[in-house]
Amino acid sequence: MNSEVMDIRTMEDDETPETVPVPQALVPHLSETAILLDIDGTLLELMPTPREVWVPPGLSKTLNGLVERTSGALALVSGRSLNDIDLIFAPDQFPAVGGHGAEMRLDADAEAVASHAPPMDKELKRRLAAIAKLSPGILLEDKGYSLALHYRLAPHAEKAIYAAVSLIRADLPNAPIEVLPGKFVCEIKHSGFTKASGVRELMTHEPFRGRRPLFIGDDVTDETVFAIMPDMNGLAFSVGRRARGVNGHFDSPSDVREFLAHLLDGDTR
Repeated sequence: MNSEVMDIRTMEDDETPETVPVPQALVPHLSETAILLDIDGTLLELMPTPREVWVPPGLSKTLNGLVERTSGALALVSGRSLNDIDLIFAPDQFPAVGGHGAEMRLDADAEAVASHAPPMDKELKRRLAAIAKLSPGILLEDKGYSLALHYRLAPHAEKAIYAAVSLIRADLPNAPIEVLPGKFVCEIKHSGFTKASGVRELMTHEPFRGRRPLFIGDDVTDETVFAIMPDMNGLAFSVGRRARGVNGHFDSPSDVREFLAHLLDGDTR
């Protein structure tokens, strides 16, 4: 993408996308904005395994600059735990909603707070974890409040994974769990909290309260946040696909990073 003309595509549901040469014109002054960012597939490229994700040079400077210019109103919104987020971005720490809304940190110095998220039942987690034995390419990730079965290295196992999860759910019809399909991942978490519920809670606290949220996400789990942005007079952008109801989309995480850097440099209004 040309740094002088930051193209992002806008759409109205099924209409043909149009191009807006200066997306910054859609965004209020940073002093009035809350920037909310998904991580995997949005800020950072997806990798074969979750542990291979890395932060490109320059992103730390951009994010810290936006934190300063928004007076702290920038948060990472992820299915990853806060501990995992901090490992990826170390030594930086940012405000964050982690675990699909299970935990939240309002600023870099605050302690993580779990909200409406009891730990997943150990026996249920054990049964779900056994699904990873279906193929050596299935990677198990225990996030505390959820369990993820990654099959990017074993795409042939997708149907078998979901079939096995369905059998467990049928055997435990009263278990308060929810299945989240994603990009080569099947994630199972407690019902009752989502990224959207986490964002709603976040936006009631300083320094986010009263600001206009701008959310960027890429996956199915981000659609709950896309859906609530109109209620908050917010803006939503998807990455890699034209999600319904968003204000526009980016083709790749590198375009998102360039947009954020350009947004920071161009915030002179």
